[in-house]
Amino acid sequence: MKKKYLLAAMVAMALPAAAQETYQDTKLVQNELNGTARYVGMGGAMEALGADLSTISTNPAGIGLFRSSQVAISGGLVAQQDATTTPSLSNNFGIHINGDKTNASFDQGGFVYSMRTGYKNYLNFAFNYHKSRNFDQILTAGNKLNNASQNKLTAMKYPYLTDYNINAVDACYSAMLNPIKDASGKQTGLDYLNGTEFLYGQYQKGYIGSYDFNISGNINDRVFLGLTFGIHDVHYQSNSLYSENLEKETSTDAYESLKITGTGYDLKAGVIFRPIEQSPFRIGLYVNTPVWYDLHEAAATDVSMFNSSNNKLDKGHAVDYDYKVYTPWKFGVSLGHTIDKMVAIGATYEYADYSRIDNRINDGGGYDDWGYYYDNSSSDDAMNSNTKRVLKGVSTLKLGAEVKVMPQLAVRAGYNYVSPMFNQGGYRDGSIESPGSFYATSTDYTNWKSTNRWTCGVGYTAGKFFADLAYQYTQTNGDFYPFMSYYDTANSGNNVIVDATKVNFKRNQVLLTLGYKF
Repeated sequence: MKKKYLLAAMVAMALPAAAQETYQDTKLVQNELNGTARYVGMGGAMEALGADLSTISTNPAGIGLFRSSQVAISGGLVAQQDATTTPSLSNNFGIHINGDKTNASFDQGGFVYSMRTGYKNYLNFAFNYHKSRNFDQILTAGNKLNNASQNKLTAMKYPYLTDYNINAVDACYSAMLNPIKDASGKQTGLDYLNGTEFLYGQYQKGYIGSYDFNISGNINDRVFLGLTFGIHDVHYQSNSLYSENLEKETSTDAYESLKITGTGYDLKAGVIFRPIEQSPFRIGLYVNTPVWYDLHEAAATDVSMFNSSNNKLDKGHAVDYDYKVYTPWKFGVSLGHTIDKMVAIGATYEYADYSRIDNRINDGGGYDDWGYYYDNSSSDDAMNSNTKRVLKGVSTLKLGAEVKVMPQLAVRAGYNYVSPMFNQGGYRDGSIESPGSFYATSTDYTNWKSTNRWTCGVGYTAGKFFADLAYQYTQTNGDFYPFMSYYDTANSGNNVIVDATKVNFKRNQVLLTLGYKF
């Protein structure tokens, strides 16, 4: 089979929809370790140490430890390790992905303005932008198929194929598969073809930009308080190609083009205190509200079937809709200590229960008596029940240290562990009575496991100027599935069972921060 190229999906018809799906949500809800190079170099474990612009988005009280004003800007390179843009299997069965493995990134820019209000008291105002999520990623997977295929899964859903319980992929296959009829001519099913092997390739890109506005201060240099209002700007795009080799010298291609945009907002509050007046040891506590996202998705899928004579059937569908997603609350506790102004040590623990994500359906809107527009939404109970089954609470541990080997030169190191978000055995259920399933334009999903991050860095100060450099290596392993398994208790021959394919995501980041204190 000759190589195919990753293209945007063709649009054949538009379908209305109004809610989101669990696996799509997970692209938006978790933040990455990013910000200033000092923060990244110390593994982000600065929620009790404070005095870094990046703490504005976790523990806002950290801004209260500034004793002078500061401006800083950060950027660098992000590179994916071990990614391939030309995955292949047997029989010259391959695809090509138009994606970049290395990308430049603008990661942070902000300032803090510090005012003395008393002998030991300060009132600080700050603004900071940082890229809380970098979506740049190439994902490829390939494996054998045994009595299973994407079109067989559609056939097994028959005779339940209606506009309200199939997705866009099913709609394409159901229009192309030959009908099975009984002796009276009544259609009883759809004729399918089993697969022998599959290849999948996806290139996703974009970011979530977070814009944080902070007010903070302290009481007698022992208690530090902070409040941050955040705005989140979502720009996500992906193009993917799923290909199958089928029996009878037939093959299929399923293209998807997906774009998610929108905004959200949240509040963050925190406190840092020194329990012992004569000691620099401090404790930080903070809470982040949900991010209340208002989003728009535009997606399309195009499915083609080819036979040995190069005959082709092709069907496409597109969706375009608005919806809301509310992320869970996040709680954190942090410890920090400094020794002789030469050593800083930090540790942070965060927890967020992602099974509590609230998928919401837009129910319409209007104008109130004052002329302001409002929109109504309600929880998608079916999808939220699925989210509780698939996702779980996530713990994040951050450790970091800084040592000044010279008054002007510091070296740093850090480590993060992020526990898995997905329950073992979780899957993308295409049978849920939810708009988020009805209008899905793909069937694949990945159950990502724990994330490990290792960081290091250096910092140099020259008068009021400073420069920091950090390196971060991130690795996450996962189990990829091209579609959900289906079990027919009455007829095991109808079973559609697909095994996991091991995948990983390895990323290297180099980050530079330049700043000025005044």
